[in-house]
Amino acid sequence: MNFSTILGIWIAATLTIAILSFLYRDNPLYKFAEHLYVGVSVAYWVIYAAKFTMEQMVVNVFADNWQAFLETGSATAFLEAWILVIPTALGFLMLTRWFGPRVGWLSRWPIAFTIGRGAGLGITGSIQGILLPQVQATFLPLWTPDLWQVVANLLLFIGVISTIIYFYFSRPHKGLLGGVSRVGITFIMVSFGAAFGYTVMSRVSLLIGRLYFLVYDWIVGTVDFFKALL
Repeated sequence: MNFSTILGIWIAATLTIAILSFLYRDNPLYKFAEHLYVGVSVAYWVIYAAKFTMEQMVVNVFADNWQAFLETGSATAFLEAWILVIPTALGFLMLTRWFGPRVGWLSRWPIAFTIGRGAGLGITGSIQGILLPQVQATFLPLWTPDLWQVVANLLLFIGVISTIIYFYFSRPHKGLLGGVSRVGITFIMVSFGAAFGYTVMSRVSLLIGRLYFLVYDWIVGTVDFFKALL
């Protein structure tokens, strides 16, 4: 292990401890680590946008298509070159917010376009990728030779129907409707609990990874480094 490696480990360990110090209370060390993390993330995405979006997807594509148009006179290359002007102009319009309210209103156009496109694609993707497969997954036979499969299919059927009825608010939840809705809220709470448990497990696994790094990479690695020097 060389000096640059152990130096990087010490920096990472210091920042890890600084972030974990928030468990005790808010402090300047935590704020420094937080601001450093945010600053590095923003800088990374700015460089990424400039290098891989503007340069490769706009400048290089425009130059290649324009060169193809000059060499061949292809109308397709001409259109593929100048069609890039539209998203580029929308992107620059977002920056008009920096110049005050007189021209800042122009930024609403690209924002509206982005939100509208995202909503349209999101709704379509949710219907095709989530809603329809989930509806199709409920079309299961209630009677099969496997007893446990019958129980699983019945639970799925009861859970889907009762959960849908729970969100039916056109009538008061009384009598039979109220009983079924209470079954539905039970299934909802079970699903929320499972989702929360999965989230906690993932966070605990991240914590275990950082603790492993602090013990073995930082402490043990530092001891081994100085032993090698001696």
